[in-house]
Amino acid sequence: MASTQFFIILAILAVFVPSISAKEFLVGDETGWTTNFDYQTWAQGKEFHVGDKLVFKYPEGAHNVHRVNGTAFEQCVAPAGTEALTSGNDAITLASPGRKWYVCGVGKHCEVGKQKLAITVLPNIVPPASAPSPSQSSAMRGSSSIDPAWMVAIFGILMIIMV
Repeated sequence: MASTQFFIILAILAVFVPSISAKEFLVGDETGWTTNFDYQTWAQGKEFHVGDKLVFKYPEGAHNVHRVNGTAFEQCVAPAGTEALTSGNDAITLASPGRKWYVCGVGKHCEVGKQKLAITVLPNIVPPASAPSPSQSSAMRGSSSIDPAWMVAIFGILMIIMV
């Protein structure tokens, strides 16, 4: 019976530990998604990983968000047929690694107001269940203040106590 509980806990951890390491980025921080803000400087030094979320906040109707390719980004054009996000609280989950580009398609907000963002999304690396080495701990990140390896250890201890 106790071993069954242990495997159930491990299965739950396998599902939830990767999501704990996902991070949510408010694009532009407290400034939000607007014109005349340097989004490339904002993105510098940040690591974006698969599973992370970008949240674009702006007054509904004032702006929008288009996912575009590199050429459309450089030209500040939303290609025909691309659908704009317009809620004013648009969340985009980064689903795959590589370069990602976003522009505002309202008026000349992208062209003149520099309302555009380019980022590189890195693969999601789930940390090992054992304690990380010093080189790994500097590379680990996440929105949770509890390291997933510690969570596994805590659940393991709880399981021993429960048995």
